[in-house]
Amino acid sequence: MAGDHKQPFLVRDMGSFHVGGEMVTLSGLPPRQRVSTPGGPVHPVDPNGEMAVGQMYAQYIRLANPRGPYPLLMWHGGGMTGANWESTPDGREGWQGFFLRAGLDVYVSDAVERGRSGFAPSPQVYPKAPFFRTAQEAWEEVFRFGPMGSYAPDPALRRPYADSRFPLADFETFMKGCVPRWSCNDARTQAAYDALVSRVGACLLLMHSQGGNFGFNAALHAPDTVKAVIALEPSGAPDPARADASRLAHVPHLFVWGDHLDGSPFWVMYRPNVERWAEALAKAGCAVEWIDLPARGIAGNSHALMMDDNSDLIAGMVRDWIAARGFLV
Repeated sequence: MAGDHKQPFLVRDMGSFHVGGEMVTLSGLPPRQRVSTPGGPVHPVDPNGEMAVGQMYAQYIRLANPRGPYPLLMWHGGGMTGANWESTPDGREGWQGFFLRAGLDVYVSDAVERGRSGFAPSPQVYPKAPFFRTAQEAWEEVFRFGPMGSYAPDPALRRPYADSRFPLADFETFMKGCVPRWSCNDARTQAAYDALVSRVGACLLLMHSQGGNFGFNAALHAPDTVKAVIALEPSGAPDPARADASRLAHVPHLFVWGDHLDGSPFWVMYRPNVERWAEALAKAGCAVEWIDLPARGIAGNSHALMMDDNSDLIAGMVRDWIAARGFLV
């Protein structure tokens, strides 16, 4: 497999934990019957009582000899999990391994309601039904593997962008990593991310897509703890009329964008809010770098920048930006 030739890195320790969340009590629900194992007996279950909700899972890998003073916290996007950082759909090493090899301790998390963070009853705790991403939405709108109207269930009939950098033969594998997401859990999710920053301490934030807005706000909530912010195509950002960008004047920000954004109605609607926040940061004196990959002669990148076939190239640009600011030696 690609990456097997790379030199090993020495790990000091690794593990995981849950952070954030609360205990809630359910009452008034009717009893249920359950079979716990195939062929087993039917037994009654009382769904009433206390349970934990709103918690977030985080995995850490810390190096024996890190080259940077602060760990890198990797936050995924909407309808996804931390698995996005671990490997690519076609089996290459992901950014988790890349930045460990670069010399940074790494924390990868599953946001509230995703993956190993667990779920909660609906509508008792989650008042709305979840959203599930369709293949067409992923292909045409959010991840921009092809233009509008180019998706088809038959792979042979799909029309990707001619310069697409995504490993399209593994699109179905990519879709298997999509998970449901709820639109009613922003407050719980932000609280859990804030708790993660508080628990880890001084850190660098690397966010993708929906994770961007949570990361910008986490930095605003802990401007002396978050040392740098790196946003890969964030889908949202604070409103400068309500958030004080000057609180982050000393926190450098990097924004990275791929290709074909103008062909996606989703990104035509969502990117202006991020541009407005970046402008507010710069006006407040923050060191802001905005990398438009096509403007630098790098064409064809999708929304899945950490999975495209040149993902190591982009990770190298992020690594160099981190190093230039003294967070990696």
